[in-house]
Amino acid sequence: MEAQNQQNKKLVIRLVFIVIGMFGFGFALVPLYDVFCDLTGINGKTANTAAAYQAGSIDTSRTVTVEFITRTNTGMPWEFRAETKRIKVHPGELNTVSFYVHNPLGKQIIAQAIPSVSPGQAALFLNKTECFCFNQQPLGGGEEAHMPMSFFVDTQLPEDIHYFTVQYTLYDVTANAADLAKTANPFLN
Repeated sequence: MEAQNQQNKKLVIRLVFIVIGMFGFGFALVPLYDVFCDLTGINGKTANTAAAYQAGSIDTSRTVTVEFITRTNTGMPWEFRAETKRIKVHPGELNTVSFYVHNPLGKQIIAQAIPSVSPGQAALFLNKTECFCFNQQPLGGGEEAHMPMSFFVDTQLPEDIHYFTVQYTLYDVTANAADLAKTANPFLN
């Protein structure tokens, strides 16, 4: 009987360690996935900072078509569209496109645009020098705006990629921005 109790105790301890290990692994998955996506270009994530553009090497022998798609997250009331749906570019050439937004509500809303690129490998070669997606975009009730995005496609883009899509999804972050402001200055109310 004593031997059976010892075995049960060891089994319970092993199971507790397995559960703790699985819980820790679950927490580690998100940062590991982000690192994996950054290294491989999977998931179409683009850089969140401006790239430096140096004029010079434009590959005029190649033409790449870039398509722009926009959508708003569920519950986001803004009208949001690409003013240029599709553009043909030469790798290394600086291009600017514009996006239109309109807030039909009678109150200010703060939005954040999140880009993704398909095929995901092309995200590694899309360099934005200016983008509305770098910052949150406040827009008062009834206001509209034209938001530019300047970009170039790296000349190292694989030869088999002739076409890729950039999608921007617009999210309402008004509540998050207000919470962040209160955290930064607790005397605001």
